[in-house]
Amino acid sequence: MTRIRDVVQKALATGYLTVEAENQLRQLLTTRYDLEDFNAFMILQEAAMTGKVKQESREQCSVK
Repeated sequence: MTRIRDVVQKALATGYLTVEAENQLRQLLTTRYDLEDFNAFMILQEAAMTGKVKQESREQCSVK
């Protein structure tokens, strides 16, 4: 089973968070997760806010 930290690791490695990965994170966040997953998610949030990770969903919004 995929973990939050796995999705985050891929986004951090590529510098890009796809819509599919965002949806996967939404689903994973509705289930039980541990502190390591929570911390990974917080790192992703910071990376997105500082521009280290771009979000496909935000790019789609700015095009319209």
